[in-house]
Amino acid sequence: MICAISGEVPEEPVVSKKTGHLFEKRLVERHVEDFGKCPVTGEPITMDDLMPVKTNKAVKPRPLQAASIPGLLGMFQIEWDQLMLSHFALEQQLHTARQELSHALYQHDAACRVIARLKKERDEARTFLTLAERHVPLPASTTANDSTFNNWKRAAEDVNMDHDGKRSLPGISADIIADLTDCNTLLSQQRKKRQIPSTLAPVDALERYTQLSSHPLHKTNRPGILSVDIHPSKDIIATGGVDTNAIVFDRTSGQILSTLSGHSKKVTSVKFVPKDDFFVTASADKTVRVWQGSEDGNYNCRHVLKDHTAEVQAVTVHATNNYFVSASLDSTWCFYDLASGSCLTQVGDTSDGDGYTSAAFHPDGLILGTGTSQANVRIWDVKSQSNVAKFEGHSGPVSAISFSENGYFLATAAADGVKLWDLRKLRNFRTFAPYDSNTSTNSVDFDHSGSYLAIAGSDIRVYQVANVKSEWNCVKTFPDLSGTGKATSVKFGPNAQYLTLGSMDRNLRIFGLPGDSAEE
Repeated sequence: MICAISGEVPEEPVVSKKTGHLFEKRLVERHVEDFGKCPVTGEPITMDDLMPVKTNKAVKPRPLQAASIPGLLGMFQIEWDQLMLSHFALEQQLHTARQELSHALYQHDAACRVIARLKKERDEARTFLTLAERHVPLPASTTANDSTFNNWKRAAEDVNMDHDGKRSLPGISADIIADLTDCNTLLSQQRKKRQIPSTLAPVDALERYTQLSSHPLHKTNRPGILSVDIHPSKDIIATGGVDTNAIVFDRTSGQILSTLSGHSKKVTSVKFVPKDDFFVTASADKTVRVWQGSEDGNYNCRHVLKDHTAEVQAVTVHATNNYFVSASLDSTWCFYDLASGSCLTQVGDTSDGDGYTSAAFHPDGLILGTGTSQANVRIWDVKSQSNVAKFEGHSGPVSAISFSENGYFLATAAADGVKLWDLRKLRNFRTFAPYDSNTSTNSVDFDHSGSYLAIAGSDIRVYQVANVKSEWNCVKTFPDLSGTGKATSVKFGPNAQYLTLGSMDRNLRIFGLPGDSAEE
């Protein structure tokens, strides 16, 4: 008996009462449900017209390849290969599951410790605020934790309002201005005597720089490095990422020293402070965090500063290492005391509706440069907090600014390229437009000696610094090896011995002479 549809011996044969044809039951039932007629003759039939046929169980013939010993061996080999592949896949899944479980347990343990600490600080803060409202002096037991006390102090200061309902700030005192002025005088005198160090990388060495290493520091599901900074006296590098974390990385060992978590949105700017091992981060979550290194190599959050009402785009540290400035899209910049985390003054200029997208202190410390979202560059006198100069000419937000070491030049980056400004005559004397109109320049950095200038966009270019009249020659161009076409942050190492780069992938890249190791 052969099925009229499949041409094979049916497992459950049925016969049509009307047409007399034999079919496989499952095949003809599906056909009748869909079309309501016999698949051979086309006559209308129903399920009731199908009558089962009782037969002895048929043994299917062996396939052709099973009729010989070589054929059987081939079948066994195929089944063995499939079994081994399945076993390998299961081993991989088991390994991945173990890794994920270990990571989840570690995160759970860390989260429990953080929650316990936060609950303790919350309860202590509530006790402090209750006492403050009653004008009762602080008991000695509540001052044990310096960092918590500083945060309480800021909370109490925030309650002080002026008659317009705005928070009253102490301002930059005469003692602080004297501190800034003394630092300016000392640095100016040192600069006149300073010579280019003999260890500075020469031009011919820069021309031979290539990528030495690439380190995946940030999360794969939210890639992107937005800011890079290098510690001035230690061989460590910091990055701020789209994944809301800041990473402190040891270049010598190639290992992550600490992962700084706490921000709820992307970290836009990171800065080391050599004094007391401080570290400052800014974020799109409208906050600035001040961290301090501990003996075990980790960084603990000392202050969370919430003085801005929009994304904080940049932080820059004063040369005294006692103060720093944050710049935000809310059209204000704040001047902070680093140790206490106190906002001394908040300077706003909403006349043009410009939010601040970048900021940097002049090497002498009495001048602050800020870039805005409306393509302007503003120069501020820090002592009086007054806008003393305004540079126009860019198109698009000013993404980065950098002062040269001699204090004469200012480099600014925006969508239309890089502009160089002469601070003595307050004019633009040179413009680099290395990319097309659809590619912006995202970062610019003078090395510490003021001999080289690096810019980053769709690639990375290093120029040799000259004077106002001479040509600034491009000595090296590095391709963007991330594949994203967007290099976001570039920074020279000490004496330009290496170059660090962050891009819109998760990797920190280090460029230098081939064969050079971190120890060298």
